[in-house]
Amino acid sequence: MDGTGVHATQPEIGRIVKVLRGREQEGYAVIVRIIDARFVWIADGDKRKFDQPKKKNLLHLELLEFVSGEVADSIMETGRVTNGKLRYALNKFLESGQSEAHEKGE
Repeated sequence: MDGTGVHATQPEIGRIVKVLRGREQEGYAVIVRIIDARFVWIADGDKRKFDQPKKKNLLHLELLEFVSGEVADSIMETGRVTNGKLRYALNKFLESGQSEAHEKGE
């Protein structure tokens, strides 16, 4: 990140994020709702369930390229998503190796 807090990637429902600040720092989560231009709700389906999402400032998140279509479709269709689907999306992202490549700066 270049210090300006501006990301080329836009926040969208289903996008995987890396938490940069707060108790879940260095963890990953999924955007489950966009509040406005500055804030989103995130959940991971494990410690942070869909019914108890965390409100986060976008400046405290790193928006990653990976977007879970399953999570986005479920929220668009029913207004909610299962915690299992959130965990599945995060596991799929972590297993894809994108998190390691991302941390190496590739």
